[in-house]
Amino acid sequence: MKLRSLFRLAAVSLLLALAACASTPRVSSQADPTGEFSRYRSFSFYTPLALEQNGYTTITSNRIRDAVRTQMLARGYVYDEANPDLWINLNAYLQDKTRVTSMPEVDYDYYYSYRARGYVAVPYWRDRTDVRQYTEGTLNVDVIDARQKRLVWEGVAVGTVGQAKPERRAQQIDTAVAAIFDQYPYRAGGLAR
Repeated sequence: MKLRSLFRLAAVSLLLALAACASTPRVSSQADPTGEFSRYRSFSFYTPLALEQNGYTTITSNRIRDAVRTQMLARGYVYDEANPDLWINLNAYLQDKTRVTSMPEVDYDYYYSYRARGYVAVPYWRDRTDVRQYTEGTLNVDVIDARQKRLVWEGVAVGTVGQAKPERRAQQIDTAVAAIFDQYPYRAGGLAR
């Protein structure tokens, strides 16, 4: 139970953090080339969502779910909880990262030269090393063929996460989910955009 609680806390923290990204996340996707996108017309959310393994929703998971629903409806799909063609599953995780960069710098020391009878600037080189610790968040949107129980499309957003006010966090969630679905090439009935 402790491991499950830690996973849930990490997932919720990731979502909060991903929503607070200062920069646009990197987005990638892949589609199953044998997916039967021409027959998909409806969707529902997989139960339980990977984000909600403890059996309840959170404010952030609800916001992500609403953003995904908006994107699917905009593509002509109908929400059908009883008999969907597609299931949508959402997952997220956090990973602590360290970035180390090194850059050469030049500086000068001044020495008194008895021969030159004055001070002489002597250059010397050194490396400046910067260490930056940050948290990287990943949000996955899986689209699953409900009949075949097979993943047919996956969109992933990866970005640096941080703190944000609730209004800004909601906007960032909507932006990240929209960026993921910008790579979803299908509309209901399999029509390509």
